Amino acid sequence: MSAKKIAIIGGGNLGTAIAQGLLKSGFSKPSDITITKRNINTLSALKEAGVRVETDNDIAIRESEIIVVALKPYNVREVLQEFRASFDPSKHILISVVTGVSIQDLEHVLPGLPVVRAMPNTAIAIQESITCISHKHVTEEQVRYVKTMFDQLGATVSIDEKLMDAATVLGACGIAFALRFIRANIQGGIEIGFDVRTASLIAAQTVKGAAELLIRENRHPEEEIDKVTTPKGCTIAGLNEMEHQGFSSSLIKGITASYNKIVKD
Repeated sequence: MSAKKIAIIGGGNLGTAIAQGLLKSGFSKPSDITITKRNINTLSALKEAGVRVETDNDIAIRESEIIVVALKPYNVREVLQEFRASFDPSKHILISVVTGVSIQDLEHVLPGLPVVRAMPNTAIAIQESITCISHKHVTEEQVRYVKTMFDQLGATVSIDEKLMDAATVLGACGIAFALRFIRANIQGGIEIGFDVRTASLIAAQTVKGAAELLIRENRHPEEEIDKVTTPKGCTIAGLNEMEHQGFSSSLIKGITASYNKIVKD
């Protein structure tokens, strides 16, 4: 599969993370990536790595084949409309990683253009993202390229577009939820005697190990929980106290609150 020129329109946290992931994975050479932002001073690390940094979206679009749109939801339509003439349906694939902007919305601005919606998370910077993908008017070859691209940056799953808001919550917001869980573990670790650095390492590696057990062994969480909940043991005592305090229900309520926020807005 031949390398393609990739433009990332929007050099914020996610756009920068995508560029970093593409470089670290070796999927793209620095010279094959262009990233745009009004204030390019914040992109100095990418520029030093050989990535082309631009303030002009028109140049970035015209000189690339894959256009990754990583703008804020409130200005994506305006920006794409402004540079509508720069897009060529016979040359370009548009990949939107913008929350809450549908394929139909994008097609209304750029009719006839192959469009893919992708929802990664910020772990894409270290090639550990989960990226959910949906698409329309895209060939099988184009889908394979996009999937291969995001497979270098973690794992991918194809979903119906109607689940994209839910995917945003579970996969993208989920990074913050997981980190808050780890932060609480660290605080608990400090309370029972560890210094913050040691507590951080133990908490983070433990969560990483738990996730790998599920992914590598294709296990259900309860299978692994059963292995460490011995009769009258400390694990079951802790789990039961957490459940009495609403641990699982608060997580579920948080997920649904985030989802309702996206849907209502």
